[in-house]
This record gives sequence, structure tokens and C-alpha cells, in this order.
Amino acid sequence: MSKVKVGLVQMSCSADKAANLEKAIAKVWEAAKAGAQIVCLQELFTSLYFCDVEDYDNFKLAEPIPGPSTDALSKVAAELGIVIIASLFEKRTQGIYHNTTAVLDADGSYLGKYRKMHIPDDPAYYEKFYFTPGDLGYKIFKTKFATFGVLICWDQWYPEAARITSLMGAEILFYPTAIGWATSQDEETNTEQYNAWQTIQRSHAVANGVHVVSVNRVGFEQNGAMKFWGGSFVSNPFGSIIYKASHENEEVHVEEIDLAKTDRYRTHWPFLRDRRIDSYQPITKRFIDEEI
Repeated sequence: MSKVKVGLVQMSCSADKAANLEKAIAKVWEAAKAGAQIVCLQELFTSLYFCDVEDYDNFKLAEPIPGPSTDALSKVAAELGIVIIASLFEKRTQGIYHNTTAVLDADGSYLGKYRKMHIPDDPAYYEKFYFTPGDLGYKIFKTKFATFGVLICWDQWYPEAARITSLMGAEILFYPTAIGWATSQDEETNTEQYNAWQTIQRSHAVANGVHVVSVNRVGFEQNGAMKFWGGSFVSNPFGSIIYKASHENEEVHVEEIDLAKTDRYRTHWPFLRDRRIDSYQPITKRFIDEEI
């Protein structure tokens, strides 16, 4: 298939896990009715973004994958005949947890999962307290409608992750994410941060010649101290924005993308052809120190 319709679900969340799942399912239905064949939900959509604090009680939000949420979404995927990308808090075993995205194919089958590789630790984003770094490597998923890769939030800042996933054969890069502004910040800082976030992902589209679909949450959390900035978007393989959501509202959007554009852009701008793979070994070092 050359053309595929992707659905983005940008929504706010509450402290009620069951209500969040129900809300997400309703929005998946909305996207499917608008023609979506692949629907991507935002990062950790079944809860508030709990990583703003280090609280052991938050581990109770985790679940196995496959598990209750994927079971519920599998039924929806099968009923609607669509692919669903679902970002969840995974309990792998006692004491080992991951930030994980599951992929459900159009017949409801569970295709597998990607575990977030890059784990941040910043004020209000204390993810290292909760998440063990991913150990499955980078992944692609061959679904009924397209072959795509999934990366998660902090992975967005790393060109290596996008490159490897693209080299594995991803036709689309999906990024479920949860990022926002501290409400204490000034507008200039907010604008600079959002622009950097969007620009780095658009650059992955350009460098790899693939569409990028980034789905963020929206709304105020942390007792009003954090405004998740929404701004979900779709970029074509040359970095042009073909859809951008607002910073304020919940939105369900369906965008048709033409996968054949990858060949056109890669042919006319042959970045992959001209890669000097024989010269890239130093990239595996933490830092290239001068020999003493």
C-alpha cells in the first residue's frame, strides 16, 4: 500500500486509570470513523504523567504487557480493523519496570513491544526512578497497513535511534510523547523549547527520508505547575509540517500520508547512499578523548 491514513490522539488525562483507557478507546473509535488505519496514542495515556515525583505508590499503575490494557485495545483493533500503538507502564517482573509501547495489528493480534531506550532524569521528569532502560533494541512492526518503528519521548532527541530504526525498514517513525512547559516559564523559553522539540524530529524525517508522527499529551497537570504543550504533528520525509495540533485542546486528527514519497526524496536527496559507514565507529564511544 502506498497511501495510509494515520490517526493522532492528543488528549488530557486524569488520575482515574480506567477512565483514561475508556476515553482513549472512544477517541480511537473517533479516529477510525474518520478513516484512520493506524492510530497512535500518546505516552503513558492511562494515567497522569506520574514521573514528576519519586513516589513508590506510582508503581501500582504498572501492568504486564500483554495485559489488561492491551487485551481491551486488541478487541477494539479487531472490531475496527485498525492498528493501535499504545504506550503503557510495563511491569516486567517484581522490581523491574519499563516505559513500553505495544503494537496491535488490524486483526487484534499483539505484534510486540518496544521498550524506551533513553531514560531522562530532570526536574519534573524523574523517569530513572521508575523505568529500567529498554533491552529489546530498536524495533519495527510489520502491520497490515505499513511497516513502522516506534520510539518514545526522550528517544526523540537522539538521531542514532531514528537512523537505526529507519535502516531496519521503518516507513514511518511514530513518537508517543509527554512533554510540557513549567507554568513558571516565560513565553520566549516556551517557544524555544517547543521549536527545538519539533525541529529535532523534523530533522529525523529529513535525514532518513521517512514520515514522522509525533503524538503529545495536552493539559495542565502537577497541580497546575506543568502545561503539557500538545502540538502533535506529522512531518513529511523532507521535514515539512503537514499537520500540527494546537497547544491548548484535545484533538483527534487523521492524516493521509503517501509512503511512496520516501523513494522520491531518497532518490533526489541520496543521504543514505552517501553514508560513510566505514568511518562511523567512533560514534560508539561515550566521548572521543584525546590520547595522552
